[in-house]
Amino acid sequence: MAKRSAPLLPFQEDGFAAPLEELEQWRHALDAKAPLVRSWEGQLRRDLQAEAVAASTSMEGVPVTVEEVRRILVGERPASVAEGDRDLVLGYRDAMSYALRRADDPVFEWSPELVKAIHDRVMAGRFTRGAGRYGKARFIVNDQSGEVVYEPPAASDVERLVEHVCRRMTALRAHPAIAAAWIHVAIAAVHPFGDGNGRTARVLSSLAMYRGGFKRPEFCSLEEWWGRHRAEYYGAFGALGRRWDPAADVTSFVRAHVSAQLSQVRALDLRERTTRHVWVALERVCEEGGIPDRAAMLLWDVFNERSVTPQYYVALADISRATATADLASLRGAGLISPVGATRGRHYVKGPRLYELVAKEVGTEEADADRSSIVGAIAARLTRVEEGPAAYAAASASSRSGFAGS
Repeated sequence: MAKRSAPLLPFQEDGFAAPLEELEQWRHALDAKAPLVRSWEGQLRRDLQAEAVAASTSMEGVPVTVEEVRRILVGERPASVAEGDRDLVLGYRDAMSYALRRADDPVFEWSPELVKAIHDRVMAGRFTRGAGRYGKARFIVNDQSGEVVYEPPAASDVERLVEHVCRRMTALRAHPAIAAAWIHVAIAAVHPFGDGNGRTARVLSSLAMYRGGFKRPEFCSLEEWWGRHRAEYYGAFGALGRRWDPAADVTSFVRAHVSAQLSQVRALDLRERTTRHVWVALERVCEEGGIPDRAAMLLWDVFNERSVTPQYYVALADISRATATADLASLRGAGLISPVGATRGRHYVKGPRLYELVAKEVGTEEADADRSSIVGAIAARLTRVEEGPAAYAAASASSRSGFAGS
């Protein structure tokens, strides 16, 4: 009888029962939640997408801020961002979208061509940067100390190893969160490309979650979480050791990844419920001022202390320049936004009455309310009620009634 070969990058599945059970509870709660205010859900997803893209690209040395990414994703060309970096931002967004489109493909398979296709999009199709092609293996060096922290396998082994990774993903019967963690660390370990390995690994990780029935991208993608916990992220790769070892036990990385997944969903639950109340308040402010409710999209940005250009609003609301001009005039007249700069370079920030009116809608009693006090008051009120997956659907159902039931 032929001897069975040892699994590639093995891990132990013991000890994951409790976090995986909670993740399943979250999945069912999210799937069963009441219908959302469509425009608000779209705005939250745009925010989370911008944060995820900014985090993942900046982790790989692309110098962009969340605000710059937000503007790029609606079609603007910030002068502060080089054209090549802008392409990489759009490329990463396209890679995430591609993964979502492939997730429910009835003839889906984990294959080297899938890995290359995602990498090609991550690298914005740039041939000179090796988009979609295996690159030479190289040392991974600490940017600050110059120390070699990891030596990937030889370039001659990459093709075989990527095939091996894909075969194991096809055969793996683990929970989606564990499969997501494993392909993340496996692609990072094999390091098949000259650049973009981390971004490719993170997109593939999200794809594994989508394939496993977790359909909400904002709760499945960990880019923004890892971006705020970089020390933990890079520390988790210590499971691989200093050089490629196919027998390295990656249980500690899987544990860190599952823990991050659970922390992400808990944090975003409170964020979603809190911002839902803010959005409803903004719509009510528009309604009471006789302003079209589409303007809530612009007020969302200025409420969150972002400046907005007329061009941005045109793209965001999908309206004509004339309609945008009329909306901006109404918002200015109501004291909800204020102009900054000359006509050609004009942008808008919050107006003198915005926080006052939103605070009134959400029941904040502070005389000089600002964004922090409003959001803090909502979050505090929400956390006084039961938390967790069981409370999620109830909170979602009350989105149109302010704090009813909270």
